[in-house]
Amino acid sequence: MSIKDEIRNRIWRILEEKNIADFPRPVYGRIPNFKGSDLTCERIRELEEYKRARVVKVNPDSPQRRIRELCLRDGKILIMPTPRIRNGFLLLDPRKIPPHAYREASTISGAYRWGIPVKPWDLPKIDLVIVGSVAVDKRGIRLGKGEGYAELEWGILAECGKVDQNTPIITNVHDVQVIDEEIPYDVYDLPVDIIVTPTRIIRTCPVKEKPRGIYWNLLPEKKLREIPILQELKKLKLAAQRREP
Repeated sequence: MSIKDEIRNRIWRILEEKNIADFPRPVYGRIPNFKGSDLTCERIRELEEYKRARVVKVNPDSPQRRIRELCLRDGKILIMPTPRIRNGFLLLDPRKIPPHAYREASTISGAYRWGIPVKPWDLPKIDLVIVGSVAVDKRGIRLGKGEGYAELEWGILAECGKVDQNTPIITNVHDVQVIDEEIPYDVYDLPVDIIVTPTRIIRTCPVKEKPRGIYWNLLPEKKLREIPILQELKKLKLAAQRREP
């Protein structure tokens, strides 16, 4: 078992054994929901990075459900990747959704109902990214559930010029998910700038830069086959390269 997997399994076990985990359970293999996740979402709302943001990208997992709703209630355009990026990205404009439907629209099924599928190159520039984590260290190195979708979502958006090194990244987790040991990282891993827990706001000093795009040479062929938007993006990239003098 790798160090990363050992950390993931330890955190999942702690959340379950201490009854910190929340629905859906068990949390093994997931971005874990936890008791107090709604509170962390409310605390994100207090941050200047959130207040300034007009367009916010949030992952589709359970502990981020409340912040997706708050984005809509606060008049922000919400960008939500579909699970496993199978159907690309959805854009939810609160001006086109009745307020009584904001909560529904913040769920996966509701986002499909109220959101509009948009190709990543047609999305507006993103002002803030909020991601889920299984574990994160105080340097801002995070672990997802091990499938790399947060990194691929960022890589796609970076390739399309929608995020860059100055785009702030926030993760909201329980305090037990913030670990003192240093998490090992790879070139494609996504660091975070701010960690929000039920009791703390931690501003990190990331030890690595944010990925500047997709590392095509490291992309598993299986992922390329499973995610149509990656196939489209690769074709566009190759076509652009052929046009270059």
